[in-house]
Amino acid sequence: MSTQDVDDRREYYRIGDTIALDFTLLSGANAPASEVLHDASPLFNLLSDLHLLDFEAQHLLRQISERDRTLANYLKVMNKRIDLLGQALAQNLLRDVGAPRQVTMSESGISFNNLQELAIGSHLAIKMVLMPQALGLLLRGQVVNCRLRDDGQYEVGIEFEALTDAQRQLMARHILQRQALERRQSREQL
Repeated sequence: MSTQDVDDRREYYRIGDTIALDFTLLSGANAPASEVLHDASPLFNLLSDLHLLDFEAQHLLRQISERDRTLANYLKVMNKRIDLLGQALAQNLLRDVGAPRQVTMSESGISFNNLQELAIGSHLAIKMVLMPQALGLLLRGQVVNCRLRDDGQYEVGIEFEALTDAQRQLMARHILQRQALERRQSREQL
């Protein structure tokens, strides 16, 4: 295990999750992940934009809440309604992106099993839908490891590249929510 692997494990919390995941090889090291946007469904783009807008509006909602609690509560209810619609629409999106699969993820990257080998150093556009909030993310990543498992599949490790602050915050929020859910479930089993 390299020093960087040890450092990453300390810096970012990793979770196991089941998400819809699809990826496309990019044409080169400098190719933007958005080069595959034309392949992304309009629904994927809509859900992605809704979550980014929600993230960007959080500070505004806090400011409104300080001045007018009634208005802030109303806006929170409207936000929940939009989230519910997004979750319903996401069920259709899952068919487009792919069957949910087991992954291990952190703010810095993701690992998953794949039938085909991916060359180390390859650059990918990664489409993922995180549930239950139906968060659609289009990220850029680089293959940092790919090893053959005993079952004939390849375990692929991807390091995210050039995440925006909003994308990193959305990933962190999802990871924290999953971690809290795991803790609640483990306490309930006791």
